[in-house]
Amino acid sequence: MPRPRSLTRPRLAAAALAVIDRDGLAALSMRAVAKEVGVSTMALYRYVDSREDLEALVVERVLSGMPTDPPPDGPWRERVAALVERLRLAVTAHPGTVPLAPVYRHRSITLLRWSETMLRVLADAGFGGDARIVALRGVTAYIIGAIQLEHLGPLSGPGTDVIAALPPEEFPHMAAAGARARGISSHEEFRRGLDLLLDGLDHRTTPRPDAR
Repeated sequence: MPRPRSLTRPRLAAAALAVIDRDGLAALSMRAVAKEVGVSTMALYRYVDSREDLEALVVERVLSGMPTDPPPDGPWRERVAALVERLRLAVTAHPGTVPLAPVYRHRSITLLRWSETMLRVLADAGFGGDARIVALRGVTAYIIGAIQLEHLGPLSGPGTDVIAALPPEEFPHMAAAGARARGISSHEEFRRGLDLLLDGLDHRTTPRPDAR
């Protein structure tokens, strides 16, 4: 079968992302992407080695437009929050891809550059050695976890109604939380949660000068 002139790795990434956006991550397969671009499944293997290779392309496509340059000078918390917001905006545009980001983080040049910038900001703030690594991991884990929770179990979703309807004599705190939860927007939930994380990092033990 002749190679389609218009078939490229970027086009396959776009097709795979279209499948995920429309049908969910579980629907992604080589067959589904082949159908999306109108070729045989075997034709895809001229451009990608496996589904894993395709998934890595999807992650890079989702993140490729995200700025990775350092935020303007200012308090370190504001600079970290700015970087966090960039990643959040990129990923939430395609929430079905959230589980892929941690798996292929080392294969996305954009995410590697974002992480390099985050480490630079943390280093400028005085985080050294292990503290800098743990801080990066903690911030990244918060972003991924919060986005998944926002889309799989949002405060505006039916789960909140179930919690609010729990018998208060048995679940007094959960029932009260459920009753209040709908008054918290997704943006407020994310930013207040991030503030709690940054509060914890702000009270870290002062790093050793030789740990840089």
